[in-house]
Amino acid sequence: MKHLWKGLTLFFSALVMTGCLGKPENVEPVQDFELDRYLGKWYEIARLDHSFERGLDGVTAEYSMRGDGGVKVVNRGIDIETGQLDEAVGKAYFVNSADEAFLKVSFFGPFYGSYIVWDLEENYQYAFVSGPDLDYLWLLSRTPDIAPEVVVDFQRKAEAIGFDVSQLIYVNH
Repeated sequence: MKHLWKGLTLFFSALVMTGCLGKPENVEPVQDFELDRYLGKWYEIARLDHSFERGLDGVTAEYSMRGDGGVKVVNRGIDIETGQLDEAVGKAYFVNSADEAFLKVSFFGPFYGSYIVWDLEENYQYAFVSGPDLDYLWLLSRTPDIAPEVVVDFQRKAEAIGFDVSQLIYVNH
């Protein structure tokens, strides 16, 4: 657990210094977003490397409603070196409106960072997600395995936006 918390602390501290609710220039949040359909468990298929997930496999994210209308976020992963489960619990809220997939998420006090769903399969089976800049990118799926053509589409679209897809890490489940 200390692995995720330490990294998330560093991440959100850096966001405070750089404008935490930004979005990459060519990233547009999904419109007509339906939070109820997005809730539940997602498997991380690919990501750009960053300190708060470094060395983790089997990464999942679970989203559920909070009593205050926000979203409870539970990220879990297995530390490759120790085999121990790391878990971080956070909260998220919409930045603009509830039908735009642009949220702010916090795992550490009052510090929030961007969580932007910029491509979403119509049945909510996979999602392309960005953070506040081109350093943060995820491919999420409802299942631990995903069709190769989805990965190719993800890479193509992400590269067109400006993400360095050569640096993607593919997660083992």
